[in-house]
Amino acid sequence: MVMKTLLIVTFVSMLIAVFWSRVPIISQSVHGGLDPTFGALLNWNPTYGMFLIVIVLSFIMTLVQKYGTDQKTLRELKKEQKTLQQEMKKYKDNPDKLLEFNKKQFEIIPKTMELTMRPVMYTIVFFVLFFRWFDDYFSVNEFKFLGFLSWIWFYIIFSMVFGTIFRKLLKVA
Repeated sequence: MVMKTLLIVTFVSMLIAVFWSRVPIISQSVHGGLDPTFGALLNWNPTYGMFLIVIVLSFIMTLVQKYGTDQKTLRELKKEQKTLQQEMKKYKDNPDKLLEFNKKQFEIIPKTMELTMRPVMYTIVFFVLFFRWFDDYFSVNEFKFLGFLSWIWFYIIFSMVFGTIFRKLLKVA
């Protein structure tokens, strides 16, 4: 059920991305909300504004990840995976045992994926709209962050940094 819903949400997100320029109401409504808020931050100071935006978005994603997943079950599955990996290292010379542990590990992967993909369903449309807006904003206001990074690389690098910090602080599995 989760995967079917995720596919539908992903499809809707792709439609939004494709029709961004063709259906003006989509881009106009997003610009109407983001230009006076996040656009104002970027107009004030592109680097500091982008830092603040990345921090806010990373924090929101971390909260959605924490409260959109069953943290207890996720921790148990990760613990079980870690145990299986340790066992696989012990029996690396025994192909039969390795195959057995591999089977167990493959049984855990879909469960883990189902739990971790749920937050993506809640946020994918939001992020597609945000990234399309970023693309529009920075196609008009060309700017290199830290002197050499495009907006997408700046976002990716610092969202990983802040996401890691927030996951540690909020104890997200």
